[in-house]
Amino acid sequence: MNKWMTGLLLGWLVLPAWAQPGDPEKGKVIAGSICYACHGLDGVSPIPTQPHLAAQIPDYVVKQLNDMKSVNGAPPARDNPIMAGIVSMLSAEDMRNVAAWYAIQPPHLTRANDPKLVAIGQKIWRGGDADRDVPACSGCHGPAGAGIPAPYPRLSGQYQEYTELQLQHFRDGTRSNDPDAVMRSIAHRLTNEEIKALSDYAAGVY
Repeated sequence: MNKWMTGLLLGWLVLPAWAQPGDPEKGKVIAGSICYACHGLDGVSPIPTQPHLAAQIPDYVVKQLNDMKSVNGAPPARDNPIMAGIVSMLSAEDMRNVAAWYAIQPPHLTRANDPKLVAIGQKIWRGGDADRDVPACSGCHGPAGAGIPAPYPRLSGQYQEYTELQLQHFRDGTRSNDPDAVMRSIAHRLTNEEIKALSDYAAGVY
């Protein structure tokens, strides 16, 4: 187990109150009335800049929703103006329920888009780059990209465009809700080509 994974898992041995199981049937109602336009009722987004949520780790989804919510007027941990307005309408129970609904949906499967980048992405995904202290992505997101509960999301089947954008945001600091700045530290060491290659490879790995 690498040092990144060890440090984060220790902090998740006891799940916080908001990371308790939800009711997927109640979550379906929320997904069908609020979330479907961007994420689809079945968790398959019709928009490349919005994430697929099908089969996503429920605790991860709940954490992201909480991070996008302002508390007592304070800036949210994850800045997303569109989602901020939506999560303001959701209770903690709503968040758990909709996350539970999306978690039981069949995962979205796709393929890498650029064969020329597959070798670059595959190398970092499987083995990282020890010389630059870049850990293998598979250590936290799993060999097949399914994620490891609770803090590591599923990346398999995700839009390449969305994953690339998030890595760029971690690198430039516009997204900073990663525990212990793990993703910011890693993304800062990656080139634009590597970010694109990893995002493309992750989309097709399963």
